[in-house]
Amino acid sequence: MKVTFFSNFLLHHQTPFCEAMVSRIGDGFRFVATEPIPQDRLDMGYRNMEDTPYAVNAYKDDASYSEALRLSVESDVVIIGSAPEVYIEQRMKENKLTFRYNERFFKKFRWRFDPRAWRVRYLHDTRYRRKNMYMLCASAYTAPDCRFVFAYPNKTYKWGYFPPIAQQSYQDLSALKSRGDAVHILWASRFIPLKHPEEVVRLCKQLKQDGKRFTIEMLGIGELREEYERIVKQEGLDENIFFSGPYSPEEVLERMKRSDIFLFTSDKNEGWGAVMNESMSCACAPVACREIGSVPFLIENGVNGFVYDKHGKNSLYLCVKRLIEDAQLRETIQKNAFDTVKDVWNAEAATDRLLHLIDCIQTGQETGYTYGPCSRA
Repeated sequence: MKVTFFSNFLLHHQTPFCEAMVSRIGDGFRFVATEPIPQDRLDMGYRNMEDTPYAVNAYKDDASYSEALRLSVESDVVIIGSAPEVYIEQRMKENKLTFRYNERFFKKFRWRFDPRAWRVRYLHDTRYRRKNMYMLCASAYTAPDCRFVFAYPNKTYKWGYFPPIAQQSYQDLSALKSRGDAVHILWASRFIPLKHPEEVVRLCKQLKQDGKRFTIEMLGIGELREEYERIVKQEGLDENIFFSGPYSPEEVLERMKRSDIFLFTSDKNEGWGAVMNESMSCACAPVACREIGSVPFLIENGVNGFVYDKHGKNSLYLCVKRLIEDAQLRETIQKNAFDTVKDVWNAEAATDRLLHLIDCIQTGQETGYTYGPCSRA
């Protein structure tokens, strides 16, 4: 079998899935990068992966572009993410099995009623509704958007990002957590508006007023970091909040392993949010906004994490307060979060499920999956 994955550039968020595919089908798998990795990603600690053996860098020269076009037509299966339509035009004429790989379409509500947005969705999605094309949903909100534009009828499946995860046992990770000391809370994001760092500052104020014993680490870089460093110092919160980073993806995992609670405060503009998988694999107890794309797929509220309502009064605070006060609950949620990623939401399991889904589509069967990657979305 030949499977080719087209996307803009190769990041560590995709390599575990790609390597799992190589382990299953060997040279039958290729990843086509259609543009070089941006400098801002390199500045954040991401690696340039142009020399990865299974990568075809279509932007480099004419020969590489021609190879990418050949793969787009000759592959048994194509997965296409953020890549030009030229790579599937001939496939659709020949009605060959193809998967879109998308986050939500309408991150801003007004786009749902913008004729230009509808034209884009028609050209990319709706006109292929009867073709051999399926949707791998990299957000819990992709499938509703597909239905809204009459695309992919009964052809949407749960998917996501499968970044590198912690490889230790739960027992080893648990030994790194605080037991009786101040609870350590981690926030790891860019300091930009959609990540809402102001919610962390507000939370800190409330917890401090309650006399809780905690520390919050805000890890990352971005245009708003200096402003928040100033605000934290000005409001006398610098004994509870400290700033760190930038770190490499591997170093971020190390910080997660030593954290008790992971905060994820982004709004609906967060497509998936790979830090969710990463933190759960490190046995953090996640507290995340329900608007984030990965959250409804990964978190069962009160079981393996807490989901808060951005518009609910004190919703974030009440979730975190409960986890600080109840160590037994915190440990139970940490274990359940760890198991969710170890058992189901990881690259190895997703790869096996995708290959099974491909076989089921080709033979007209159902996968039997009711939860996790490749279950119906």
